[in-house]
Amino acid sequence: MQERRQFSRVIYRVPATIRQGDRSWSSKVLDLSLKGALLSAPIDWTTGNNEDYWVTFSLGESDITLDMELRLIQENGEYLRFLIDHIDIDSASHLKRLVELNVGNDDLLHRELAQLTDLKDSV
Repeated sequence: MQERRQFSRVIYRVPATIRQGDRSWSSKVLDLSLKGALLSAPIDWTTGNNEDYWVTFSLGESDITLDMELRLIQENGEYLRFLIDHIDIDSASHLKRLVELNVGNDDLLHRELAQLTDLKDSV
């Protein structure tokens, strides 16, 4: 089977909070890319409305917190797959650095950043 993924995913497991409106769930980030995130489905998960979700998590044992607005694109029992709709500049910089450190290939990272920019320009 041919790989269709355009963005490298990095395994990154940390606790996270998913929010939508006045509802909130405890979850766990499983992996990240420059375009999206895979999280574990909380035990008490119930799909919300069509509005975006907000996901917040901290980097390791630091005081750096990433906060991003995500769109749920797939639910699969144990997993929730999200697409990043909006991310502030600080969170985007930290996410880029996290991917950069884990991918270990500057050329690949720059190609993915260019693809991400092309996708934003075409919307």
